[in-house]
Amino acid sequence: MLPWWELSFYLCASLGFHFYSFYEVYKASREHEEELDRQFDLEIGTLFGGLKKDPNDFEWSFWMEWGKQRLVRFLFGHMVVSQMANVLARKHRPWILGAYGMWASWCVLGAHGTAIIFLHTLISFCVAQLRSLALTWLCSLFLLSTLRLQDVEEVKRGWYQTENEYYLLQFTLTVRCLYYTSFSLEFCWQQMPNGHSFYSFPWLVAYVFYYPVFHNGPILSFPEFIAKVQQQEYCSLKSNLSAFAVGLGRLLCYWWLAELMVHLMYMHAIYSSASLLKAVSCWTLGGLALAHVLFFYLKYLVLFGVPALLMRLDGLTPPPLPRCVSTMFSFTGMWRYFDVGLHDFLIRYVYIPVGGSQHGLLGTLFSTAVTFAFVSFWHGGYDYLWCWAALNWLGVTVENVVQRLVRTPCIQDSVIQFLSPQARRRFHAALASCSTSMLILSNLVFLGGSQVGKIYWNRIFIQGCRVSKLSGGLLSSLGHGAPAVKEAGQVPSSLGRCPPLSQSRLHYRLNDPNCLRRDSAHSRVCRDDCCRPPPATEGTRSPSCTCWGSQCLDRARCSGHRCKVTSGSSQCTTHFVWTFPRAKKPAVDVD
Repeated sequence: MLPWWELSFYLCASLGFHFYSFYEVYKASREHEEELDRQFDLEIGTLFGGLKKDPNDFEWSFWMEWGKQRLVRFLFGHMVVSQMANVLARKHRPWILGAYGMWASWCVLGAHGTAIIFLHTLISFCVAQLRSLALTWLCSLFLLSTLRLQDVEEVKRGWYQTENEYYLLQFTLTVRCLYYTSFSLEFCWQQMPNGHSFYSFPWLVAYVFYYPVFHNGPILSFPEFIAKVQQQEYCSLKSNLSAFAVGLGRLLCYWWLAELMVHLMYMHAIYSSASLLKAVSCWTLGGLALAHVLFFYLKYLVLFGVPALLMRLDGLTPPPLPRCVSTMFSFTGMWRYFDVGLHDFLIRYVYIPVGGSQHGLLGTLFSTAVTFAFVSFWHGGYDYLWCWAALNWLGVTVENVVQRLVRTPCIQDSVIQFLSPQARRRFHAALASCSTSMLILSNLVFLGGSQVGKIYWNRIFIQGCRVSKLSGGLLSSLGHGAPAVKEAGQVPSSLGRCPPLSQSRLHYRLNDPNCLRRDSAHSRVCRDDCCRPPPATEGTRSPSCTCWGSQCLDRARCSGHRCKVTSGSSQCTTHFVWTFPRAKKPAVDVD
């Protein structure tokens, strides 16, 4: 154990670095507020004295908008129906809740959406009857891959009036895939003949349509679901309401903190502006990284906390809520303690069946690679997700190799002989700081894309920003000392006007340094993404593009478009119009 004064020093220094870097992000947000408002349409907030709000985190805006519209009402209805069934018909409560979930799905997603979820569930159940693990996995991967087929996407879009309804169906189908996969694999593992009545289609429907986790999780395996349903523990209405009030108060605090962050720090808008992210100070850069991952943590405390609260009222044990990312200092810990439900699913159904750690180092490497490949594919399979998965695989592999080396008798004896317990702890913290640096980088790739990851890599490791870590693997500071990087707001003197509009502009890349000024002589708007003609058709919808936050996912079909988020609704809009023939696509660097 380290001396109390040393631990106090580490804690105070870490908190000081956190708050000072947040202050630098706040200053940068205020300094560039008008510029960010023009580019990313900041919203006027109503919670904090009229401060503008950064709406560019698509996931947060999406779920908050849906929560206000419908989901809160149906989740509250589930709670009422569950408590009434607990008092009046406790033995039949699973069937009552399953029927309620199907009805709620019908109301929110419509007949077509509910039918396709039911169809996926039925197909998975039928394939599971063959009791083949390989066929079951092939079926699940095939059903998951149909979510990304363009023709299927267009058909599903035709069912709804808004893009948000289509996205809700996509999110729901993605999460439901893990649920019916869990049931089918468990069914395949049952011995013949199957004497368990729980492995039947009605139980599968009750499990898949359990409404608190229906749209966004968290993931609860079928054995855990059945184990709690079998217990049929009775809790009084008074104790349930008391627990609900305490849990609701805690969730409101998390929600308030998340809203405060997007009102004070425009981190998502700054991440969408590559030139601004390259120009901010190193303290601001570090604060943006901290703010981004901490907002992600608060967001999932809310998104997972709401269903977890209802699950406890139903007598189920939800997966633990995410652990604070500022206490994470290893890739293994991040996966084990952030999304516990997803981690348990991956270990039980992917990692161990492939071989796990029972076949030596090469077998472990292969099992880990397959696991992260599935995670990337399940999340969408985009290029930046494969990069993120590769970084995580590399991080977990290096950590396991180092742990095996440290556990060898010769190294253990040397460490015990030459280092005191206090020195060993400090040495462990120093090693963990290296892992934490790469962990934060991989998280930024996941949250901001490959372009954000490249900027952080260049500024921290290439251009010389010094990174120092304190105990526990916390990100402490990103020090000054990058002479090649200009401070925010400074435009290099070498920049001139935008070049004349010509066919050669087709080959200009995003983040061209010549695009930081307005060139009135050529009637062109020069922004930090590229020099393009003025927005002649601002707000025109492009149905062939797919949005994720403020980014268009299908770059090949979205040249000259960007996503605009209005009141939680995200759709690609024609923000710039090219005036020359579009026989060629611009060489856009949008990793």
